[in-house]
Amino acid sequence: MIEYRPFRNSDPPQLVRLWHESGLGRGAARGFSYEALDRLLIGQHYFDPAGFLVACDAGQIVGFVHAGFRTDASGAWIDQTAGAVHVIVVHPSQRRSGIGRELLSRAEAYLRQLGATSIQVGAAPPCDSFYHGLYGGAAVSGFLESNADAAPFLDKLGFQPAQKFVVLQRSMKQGDPISFRLSLIRRKMETFIFAMPEYPTFWWFSRFGRLENVQFRLVPKSGGEAVAAVTVSGMDLYVEPWGERAIGLSELIVKDISRRQGHAQALLIEVIRRMRQEQVTLAEAHIAEENTAALATFKSVGFQPVDCGVVYRKV
Repeated sequence: MIEYRPFRNSDPPQLVRLWHESGLGRGAARGFSYEALDRLLIGQHYFDPAGFLVACDAGQIVGFVHAGFRTDASGAWIDQTAGAVHVIVVHPSQRRSGIGRELLSRAEAYLRQLGATSIQVGAAPPCDSFYHGLYGGAAVSGFLESNADAAPFLDKLGFQPAQKFVVLQRSMKQGDPISFRLSLIRRKMETFIFAMPEYPTFWWFSRFGRLENVQFRLVPKSGGEAVAAVTVSGMDLYVEPWGERAIGLSELIVKDISRRQGHAQALLIEVIRRMRQEQVTLAEAHIAEENTAALATFKSVGFQPVDCGVVYRKV
């Protein structure tokens, strides 16, 4: 008989074992210990054991689900009016037995009890409080299509795709684009590296602050504020599954007056050049499908689609 209960402090070793045995696809980190789970997940200030539910069979954890909330408008704390089911994991030997359905139902009930009026399945900004560095790759963007079991399972329960994110990758072995406009930008601009954004929030520290990352900024040589910036995060837990040393690119920002002038493209090329010198072999970025301008920018410097992240909502 399956027992359902909240998270206990003694669970991490079993949770890590289950994660590695469940075949979650290319977007799942592998080879990590329960210390990494504690640092990136359980150690979050807003981690609530009641929102992390496990299914046990004869004392062994055979499945778990984890639910969390979005950030508030200021990025200072969580907003419990909108929630997300971040992950649903069931051991392959226990699938199609109703465990996943029951876990999902209990996660939805937990979110509603704490005030959620909007619930999505699959975390994505701004409702992405957990799993940075553990699932998705460069970012948390719903359930990846490469995890082939997710879509059929959710479809049977009445969930349909509500938002999609294109996952793009670029090999550092590729040559870099060259153009007259880019050459002019390099003459007028210089790139600086900072440990964090100009105005970091609690939400930023909770998600990116637990990873090794820096922010690259493109600044005029004549002085003034940065015209573009991008966050670069290490992806150490993906070395084993991918066989490459990878970085994630996120939070690409271009000042309004500097858009469509090639500044974002120039900044990305400079990041690639510098990361190549650090023996990084692969770069990844997740872009919302509707953000056609950002997709075009990343593709212009050699990024190609390799996967898709999907957020689901119940019809």
